[in-house]
Amino acid sequence: MTRAQYDVLGIGNAIVDIIASAEDDFLRREAIQRGGMTLVDEPRAEHLYAAMGPATVTSGGSAGNTMAGIASFGGRGAYIGKVRNDELGGLFTHDIQAIGVDFSSKPSRSGPSTARCMIFVTPDGQRSMNTYLGACTRLGPADVDKETVEAAAVTYLEGYLWDPPEAKEAFRKASGIAHAAGRQVALTLSDSFCVDRYRTEFLDLMRSGVVDIVFANEAELKSLYTTGDFDSAAAAIRGDARLAIVTRSELGAMALTREQTVSAPAFPVETLVDTTGAGDLFAAGFLFGATSGRELRDCLRLGALAAAEVISHVGPRPLVSLRQLAIDNGLL
Repeated sequence: MTRAQYDVLGIGNAIVDIIASAEDDFLRREAIQRGGMTLVDEPRAEHLYAAMGPATVTSGGSAGNTMAGIASFGGRGAYIGKVRNDELGGLFTHDIQAIGVDFSSKPSRSGPSTARCMIFVTPDGQRSMNTYLGACTRLGPADVDKETVEAAAVTYLEGYLWDPPEAKEAFRKASGIAHAAGRQVALTLSDSFCVDRYRTEFLDLMRSGVVDIVFANEAELKSLYTTGDFDSAAAAIRGDARLAIVTRSELGAMALTREQTVSAPAFPVETLVDTTGAGDLFAAGFLFGATSGRELRDCLRLGALAAAEVISHVGPRPLVSLRQLAIDNGLL
């Protein structure tokens, strides 16, 4: 197998994140599902945008945030996603390229506008996401570039891709190309509501070997196995996934294989400000460590470091160099 040109290729919903602070009474008044991700249509997206307060706007989407983390660690990343040739599509493209991620997907010239996600952050740091998928629904097998997939050590896919039907085929095509090239495929379960919708299919992806590495938080793991007991869910995923990475907030994170369990503590956070992007950045740290040949525990620690940085401020992207932060903490 030739050396990878890219450490990680992210394939996901190319979404512009619009983030604002909000109180719980605002969520109730607007009938917003607290703490999860809800798909909305364009009129609902426009209504929420008009109703929200001052906002931060950046290129986003789960896999996009992960690729930003890879770049911040000094890793080599690429991204595949679908935008429209409109103002938000131009913003997304410029933003992700500017941070050093290779993004050359062709924009749609017709159809739905570029996707956007209105994210409301409550004072306890919890985020409630309302996503208009827009052009993301046009991502399909034709957008999966064979040479790019073959050039990546790990192809990282987000569970949210399982919502648009064409994206499922893109997902499977990318996995087939990666495995034929001797590469690995990773999947993040994205959120427990996503797991509720596609539990059987996600389990099949794991059991059939379509994915090699699965990322889940505690809520997603319990949802996957329809249990409130963490230990039984952890035992189940150990048998279904080749490698499962489970994050447990302040309890740290675990790497589970059939042969071993490796744990690492959470990094201390002085003030929890916004949980947006915590799982995405954890995955970035772990995958950067894995693709640079580090042991599982060190990969978990890099993930925990990245997650701690991103939840200490508003927004899903690191505000400091994760590479320098890792050096300062003796991890690189």
